[in-house]
Amino acid sequence: MKPIGVVTDSHSGISQQEAKRLGIMVLPMPFYIDGQCCYEDITLSREEFFEKLDSGADISTSQPSPGEVLGLWDKALKEFEKIIYMPISSGLSGSCATAAALAQEEPYEGRVIVVDNGRVSALLHRSVLDCLELIEEGYSPEEIKVMLEKARDKMVIYVGVDTLEHLKKGGRITPAAALLGTVLNIKPVLKFDVGLLDSFKKCRGFAKVKKTMIEAMEHDMETRFKEARERGELYLLAATSASEEETKEWVNEIRQAFPGMEVMCDNLSLGVSCHIGHGGLGIGCSCRPERLKTT
Repeated sequence: MKPIGVVTDSHSGISQQEAKRLGIMVLPMPFYIDGQCCYEDITLSREEFFEKLDSGADISTSQPSPGEVLGLWDKALKEFEKIIYMPISSGLSGSCATAAALAQEEPYEGRVIVVDNGRVSALLHRSVLDCLELIEEGYSPEEIKVMLEKARDKMVIYVGVDTLEHLKKGGRITPAAALLGTVLNIKPVLKFDVGLLDSFKKCRGFAKVKKTMIEAMEHDMETRFKEARERGELYLLAATSASEEETKEWVNEIRQAFPGMEVMCDNLSLGVSCHIGHGGLGIGCSCRPERLKTT
């Protein structure tokens, strides 16, 4: 039996195929589409999701049931002595709090370590990679939890929204505001920081959205993330729910703005895409977790 395993959920944007490559497990998130329950990357592909979304289907996100969570934990614990479970931010879903409560019960107490470092999508994906590095370096699950949660505020991501339709459907903006915004070609930029997704700025046209996001990222790198960047401990991220061509163009723009930095590009998770819709683009960064001092 291996000592430590990693389990996350599909809000990380990590596919089942990539999970196998990384040697981790991913809990698929349930969605209800016109009343029918589907599971991300199991019974619902990304292409099918967007086809349904664009056709006007009634789509809602849902938390996994306790039985689904425990079922995957049981499977993982047959292979690993302990597991680190990294779900979506508690600021966006109650599933993290549910997992933390379940992990206090037998037979999971002491064997399932739940990490809540306030992340979703590309940021959560990056945290999973950080976790795997920390395991490789020999840290215990309890130490890894401390380091990842200490790095909770060492990240940010900006997401530009091309259509207001899905923000309206989700109740994040009123129908009147959506109509006016469409007429005036208003495109919002959202900011995900310390576990919450909030409005950052409204722009006229999507070209202005991209310029605004890159300028915001430049400002963050020159201020709150300056030291991490100078140490070479800052990861640059891109995220997308746009077409392959638009995504490629966006990644090239990011590379031009931040020469010499590698860019990890992810599809926005379906849980985020449900509210963003097609055509969303994002840019973010995440700091390498500070290592605990060993005696």
